[in-house]
Amino acid sequence: MVFFSVVIPLYNKASHIENTIKSVLSQTFTDFEIIVINDASTDESEALVRKLNDNRIQIFNQKNQGVSVARNLGIEKSKGKLIAFLDADDYWFPSHLEELANLYHSFPDCGIYCSRYKIKTAKNHFQTPYYYGVDQSFSGVVKDYFASNMPFRMTWTSSLAIPKQILETLGGFTPGITNGQDLELWTNIGIQFPIAITNNTTAIYNNDIPESLAKKNINSMNLMDFEQFKIAERENPSLKKFLDLYRIEYGFKYYVSGYKEKSSFYFKEVDKQNIISKIRFLLKLPPFCLRFLFKSNRILKKWGINFSVYH
Repeated sequence: MVFFSVVIPLYNKASHIENTIKSVLSQTFTDFEIIVINDASTDESEALVRKLNDNRIQIFNQKNQGVSVARNLGIEKSKGKLIAFLDADDYWFPSHLEELANLYHSFPDCGIYCSRYKIKTAKNHFQTPYYYGVDQSFSGVVKDYFASNMPFRMTWTSSLAIPKQILETLGGFTPGITNGQDLELWTNIGIQFPIAITNNTTAIYNNDIPESLAKKNINSMNLMDFEQFKIAERENPSLKKFLDLYRIEYGFKYYVSGYKEKSSFYFKEVDKQNIISKIRFLLKLPPFCLRFLFKSNRILKKWGINFSVYH
């Protein structure tokens, strides 16, 4: 048994995958295996991985079924105590796994172990996430995970590790969901287990990719079902406020895209006090105006100017 299994789903990331895997091979903590699940890439991604020729790297091929199925196969093939996820276009600093190992040894009963990360929004421009009620210097178990998991996500996929036993018990990621599959699983874990975070930045989320899944049209996605959390939300106001943020996000994106019925489906479940004034104002504008605003926002991001309606 190794300590970490690093699971990397791979689909057409030839321009990034070498740097991503090299960032794993450069870790100061060396007790790990790398499991790459090639989700039927049509570029040279797989060949680039094989060229690295390191016996810690295993490659498994599957027909194209999406990231949820790919990660689940990685979990199934893994031999590690902890599963560390890494997207094929993200990056770890050399101390990443060592930080998570130390956090695990200090707090062995947690469901998720998180490091701090930076978001690359444009070339040479980075955003530093912050969390309500959690100081930048804090390291340890988060007092109220769902309250602190805003306005930025504390549990971002490429900066965390989870005990394999927990992933197996919960059944992993839901196949078929194409947006929010990680949000769904992390929420289920956060309801049942404490969450720990380090105070060091050890990863970079590469949000500077034009073809990124996060930038696709909302109507082409299969979203998670919020209904599964209804009982837990009634018992945990922080969870309700956290999930309302994503109901608002989905509802707003549907509104911008012109799907008013689907937009209403999400907004009707939101506590009105959780809708910030910025969103209320934008919802008074016609969708075509908002589409122009967000197109302009994508241009501004290239210059390092980042406007968000969520915080």
